[in-house]
Amino acid sequence: MSTPSSTPRTASRVRSTSESTVELELNLDGTGASRIDTSVPFFDHMLTAFAKHSLTDLTVRASGDTDIDAHHTVEDVSIVLGQAILEALGDKSGISRYGDALVPLDEALVQAVVDISGRPYLVHTGEPAGFEHHLIGGHFTGSLVRHSFEAITFNAALTVHVRVLGGRDPHHIAEAEYKAFARAFRQAKALDPLVDGIPSTKGAL
Repeated sequence: MSTPSSTPRTASRVRSTSESTVELELNLDGTGASRIDTSVPFFDHMLTAFAKHSLTDLTVRASGDTDIDAHHTVEDVSIVLGQAILEALGDKSGISRYGDALVPLDEALVQAVVDISGRPYLVHTGEPAGFEHHLIGGHFTGSLVRHSFEAITFNAALTVHVRVLGGRDPHHIAEAEYKAFARAFRQAKALDPLVDGIPSTKGAL
């Protein structure tokens, strides 16, 4: 049995393109404190929920061509968030690795399962027909939920399954998805004193 490393699991990333500028800091062993300003209000709400329910301290400052569409800014913030998660996880020694959460929000119900596997893979199912076209808050297209998860998953090298089991209100469905992912990630990233080294028979994740 080993004692999990006391090395801070933090990261700070910057990404600047012709479409957006993103500055992000996170601490995987935080309390869920957040300061989020992406210039996309509903996405701010989702990232705040992710931080709170995953117990990840998160600061995001972003600006972009939201006069055209929220797509580029949401995508680029999600890319940077995934990269920061991967960096902060380090060699992944002592982590639980797996997490599973079932989260309701009124009529919506979502299950998320996370494996900090080192193999990017997303299975995303169950959003109702037409959800992808709905403007949540008048500016955040429903299709951006899946796209955000794709960017986070690929850049953090996570295996993630998200299943919408029920729901009618697009706001509730989207929020339940982010909260379920947050709760599952919280379990997966947790340091487990019973885990000896890296939790893989290959010796690497």
